[in-house]
Amino acid sequence: MVTLRDVRALALALPEATEEDHHGMASFRVRGRIFSTVPDPRHVRIMVGEEDVLAACGEAPGACEQLFWGARLAGVVVQLRTAPAPLVAELLESAWRRRAPAALVRALDAERA
Repeated sequence: MVTLRDVRALALALPEATEEDHHGMASFRVRGRIFSTVPDPRHVRIMVGEEDVLAACGEAPGACEQLFWGARLAGVVVQLRTAPAPLVAELLESAWRRRAPAALVRALDAERA
């Protein structure tokens, strides 16, 4: 089980990640670009690409569902109570990587190498 506290810690551990309000809900951003939002204490929306969405929904169908904005697949909605913690961490980092500047992603990769 993953808690909102866990999500917050995972998201804010990423370089230059911040938590900011987004229309009354928490959002996690990197240099102003949203990579995740928290619509309620039981769910988190993570803005990953289509490949990651399909993989997450296939791996944890009871915990993940596709997030559409209009006709566009925009990310995945994760039910925290049933989501595996490693999957949530992986999705948050993937979303961060999509929104972070390339130099910041390279710096993280170099730090880990």
